[in-house]
Amino acid sequence: MTCELCNGVGGKLLWQGKQCRIVYIDQPGYPGYCRVIWNTHIKEMTDLTDAERARLLQAVFAVETVVRNLLNPEKVNLACLGNMTPHLHWHVIPRFEDDPHFPESIWGTERRPPARPTPPGIAAAIAQQLSAMDLR
Repeated sequence: MTCELCNGVGGKLLWQGKQCRIVYIDQPGYPGYCRVIWNTHIKEMTDLTDAERARLLQAVFAVETVVRNLLNPEKVNLACLGNMTPHLHWHVIPRFEDDPHFPESIWGTERRPPARPTPPGIAAAIAQQLSAMDLR
């Protein structure tokens, strides 16, 4: 089986625990875009135990909290799709009115070119705040 999330980190590693990891996605126009990835190859949320689901969502909500504190986005989109990569992962995407797709999904047709620069050191700032949280 070839799975990009089993065979690679999936982005810039910000935090890693026993069950999941958090990575930064460097995508122009989307500062603060992160993924929370389950470490083992699981396809669906219902393949996890109740405790594992709670653990994964704890990490998702921690990322949402951190990016809201650091970037003050208009909205934060949470998505667990897996259609292209059937390995359980959540997208945590801070949204801004000037982002390339707002208010549509980031997977749709671009409405405008990326205008918002990525703040210097944002990935490190996210990692620092995550490390201060009790994520285990």
